[in-house]
Amino acid sequence: MLLATFSVNAQGQDWQTILDDAKGETVYFHAWGGDPRINAYILWAAREVERDYGVRVVHVKISDTASVVSQVLAEKSVGKAPGGAVDLIWINGENFASMKTNGLLAAPGWAQTLPNWQYVDVENKPTVVVDFTVPTDGQESPWGMAKLVFMYDSARLDTPPSTLRELMDFARDNPGRFSYPQPPTFYGTTFLKQALVNTVPDKTVLSEPVDDAGFDEIVAPLFAYLDELHPHLWRKGRAFPKNAADMRQLLADSELDIAFSFNPGDASGAIANGELPDSVRTFVFDGGTIGNTHFVAIPFNSSNQAGAKVYANFLLSPMAQTRKQEPEIWGDRTVLNVDALPANERALFTSQDLGPATLAPEDLGPVLPEPHPSWVSALEEAWTERYGSGSE
Repeated sequence: MLLATFSVNAQGQDWQTILDDAKGETVYFHAWGGDPRINAYILWAAREVERDYGVRVVHVKISDTASVVSQVLAEKSVGKAPGGAVDLIWINGENFASMKTNGLLAAPGWAQTLPNWQYVDVENKPTVVVDFTVPTDGQESPWGMAKLVFMYDSARLDTPPSTLRELMDFARDNPGRFSYPQPPTFYGTTFLKQALVNTVPDKTVLSEPVDDAGFDEIVAPLFAYLDELHPHLWRKGRAFPKNAADMRQLLADSELDIAFSFNPGDASGAIANGELPDSVRTFVFDGGTIGNTHFVAIPFNSSNQAGAKVYANFLLSPMAQTRKQEPEIWGDRTVLNVDALPANERALFTSQDLGPATLAPEDLGPVLPEPHPSWVSALEEAWTERYGSGSE
């Protein structure tokens, strides 16, 4: 692991002072707890940091990041600063935008003071500093890269669709063999955003906040597409898979021919763990799929900011980033500039086998930017109004 020294941080403390202050602290890391592989990775990282730095990290498993944002906002409203219950939070998108707008984040610039920040690939991975169109201003530290990929079983499907329109053709010709989770679940909303990007006449409007006056006109092609698609979905669109794991199981059980993930290494990891047959492969649409960076952020009233920074810095280390990218561990792409790493750390990445179903970086296609965070709730509300609960 890299332990590069760093001269001075935004508060005038050098990194050694932060390490000293962090020793003995307990960091309460609020992070989604819905995937056993990710939970195991967080636990591994916590053990490493406790052994090497004397910082204890407790994973507070959550199902909804917005509830943590509300908790920090409630603490601010009653003047609980410092002394907050949340020390570090796994976050991006609309939740980061909400925390930034409401002044719920630690002072700007702390992320760039982390010693391992020097290896973050800002030039080639611009979403490490722009989160759903919102500048991070160093108020969150990048942790990993996500990109939408589709999964299919090559033993049952020779040529997967290469565009959203071809996906429609596939669904019509193969009724019940595709579906998506019901919004507002994360993967359901992710599919809506991909379909929106592919159907909106002018993509530039998606980088701006939603204009209520023009919303219906902008999303009309999206909902026309979904109206046409739904009768051909699994269970005729009257019920939906619960989440990504449910889609993966339906693919394994041969109930679906196509599923999707926001993790390019997910299929290879599932193959390695015996959750999918080894004939499963991944594909992306021509022209690209949406992608983003996920981060960790420190609330303004964190009780253990030094320890939170130490853990965030470890998550950026080549050792932690390499392990995270292993398909059987997580398969989450690195935020680092691998070519800029010292030779021994670079070798950790170049020697990796990303698995049989993982597309090479050059085959992943362009990363399409996420819409402005305000589009998320607007899309979810419009979908629910149009299709109701979606359950039988």
